[in-house]
Amino acid sequence: MDQISSFLPFIAIIIVFYFFMIRPQQKRQKEERNFGESLKKGDKVVTSGGIHGKVVDFSDKLNAVIIETGAGKITVNKASISMELSKLVQSPEKETKK
Repeated sequence: MDQISSFLPFIAIIIVFYFFMIRPQQKRQKEERNFGESLKKGDKVVTSGGIHGKVVDFSDKLNAVIIETGAGKITVNKASISMELSKLVQSPEKETKK
């Protein structure tokens, strides 16, 4: 019984570590994967480098997205798309209390 009680704090630390570190990271990865799969032609997006553009085409072979910017078209990796502006523009702004 004494051996089991000496392992309980170690097991508790592993459980806490799982729920505060590993599980949220897995959830974020799943959301990012779903976001990349939900992109469609015509969506306005921003890359992680800050480039704004509109999705023109997809390259499944390269796992990339072709974006049209003001200067022309560029090809970027799907993982570098950080947010979609189409949904932000369509959603109404929340009023702030003064």
